[in-house]
Amino acid sequence: MRELTTKQQTFLQVLFGDAEGDYRTAKTLAGYSDTTNGMDVVRTLKDEVLELTREYLAMNGPRAARAMVNVLERPSELGNQHRLNAAKELLDRVGIHKTDKVEVTTPNGIMILPPKDKHAI
Repeated sequence: MRELTTKQQTFLQVLFGDAEGDYRTAKTLAGYSDTTNGMDVVRTLKDEVLELTREYLAMNGPRAARAMVNVLERPSELGNQHRLNAAKELLDRVGIHKTDKVEVTTPNGIMILPPKDKHAI
């Protein structure tokens, strides 16, 4: 990460903490004035916000995996479909996907030929 001001560091900390992702609240908690455009703050910190978002999703990956297991353990619980969908979305975004196995078969065998003789032509 590049060198950030104290306000910028505080903004990033509270954005994923007390502000619960609300950049307006994070701007206020970080000490920016009311006249400061929140989108300008976000634009300035775009790369840092994206990196912290990836980290935040990765940190919550285990919770998503646990939610999927809970659906297996308690299949009749209300809201399971929503939990399962949210967990799948989060895990997809952190790079954990359902693996598809592809099996390739050919009707004929494969013949391996010897290398061509360069001097034959």
